[in-house]
Amino acid sequence: MALDFNLIRETLFTAVIGDVLDQMGHRHQFLPPGLAPLTAGTRIVGRAMPVLETASTDGPGAGPLSDRPFGLMFEALDDLKQDEIYITTGTALQCALWGGLMSTRAQYLKAAGAILDGYVRDTSDIRRLGFPVFSRGAYAQDQGVRGKVIDYRMPLQIGQVRIANGDLIVADDEGVLIVPHAIESEVIAAAQEKVATENLVGTAIKGGMSTQEAFDTFGVM
Repeated sequence: MALDFNLIRETLFTAVIGDVLDQMGHRHQFLPPGLAPLTAGTRIVGRAMPVLETASTDGPGAGPLSDRPFGLMFEALDDLKQDEIYITTGTALQCALWGGLMSTRAQYLKAAGAILDGYVRDTSDIRRLGFPVFSRGAYAQDQGVRGKVIDYRMPLQIGQVRIANGDLIVADDEGVLIVPHAIESEVIAAAQEKVATENLVGTAIKGGMSTQEAFDTFGVM
């Protein structure tokens, strides 16, 4: 069954989905802390399009990408599909991995956003576009002579999390969460049920019920 990304974005959040994944035994699905939205309050829901970077120097070499600034970055960017999220890691924290023109292209392709295990630049342009970007911060130094994309649409590892092409990503102010494709429908259904139950708990506590009684009654807190 196809997921309703708009409904997920409007009604769910990383904390509740992460709780469900914990209960199902998937306890390492949050990317490491420090990845934050360029604009506070941003939420992204979409499919992972993993992109692998590497640090490089400007100069000749024997490899097929040695004379190509940015490596396969343009191919990866142009391959983005609607509702996909460009998610990248691999290079040292020495340059920006995303910028304003990349955001313009991704927005035209109706991508859902970009998540960078590194830095972003052209932040004013990106904010004006309203394109959702998560990163480790802003840093204007260019990657053209410092990094290359060497592959895309292959599995990535960020922290303890494996990210496969097409996995569901949910990101908000509290983190970036990867939901494996094989269990996504079960996870989202359980998260929606948990939110409904938590709303009942909130109403009960406002009415004077103790937290212990609420937990004993509803099983969540």
